[in-house]
Amino acid sequence: MPQQTTRTTRLEARISPEALAIVKRAAEMEGRSLSDFVVSAAQDAARRTIEETQLIRLSIEGQARFVDMLLDPPEPTDALKRARAAHDALILKAR
Repeated sequence: MPQQTTRTTRLEARISPEALAIVKRAAEMEGRSLSDFVVSAAQDAARRTIEETQLIRLSIEGQARFVDMLLDPPEPTDALKRARAAHDALILKAR
């Protein structure tokens, strides 16, 4: 049997009467309380947002290019060499 989570934190939001009517209607259609529907929808949206910002999607061509760059990286540019030297001077000296 699933464990019930105790809800102790409150979330409040002001919305237009039209938005409330739509959310109420959707909750009723799913046979859920307004509160349960809103919490579930907010969690779903939050998970989607987090997932979308943590994933990098590449086309087949982009995937192949990425692998090629990993397996055969280009020579470092002068700017990259200077950045590495600055990193070593600032970060590695601090250790």
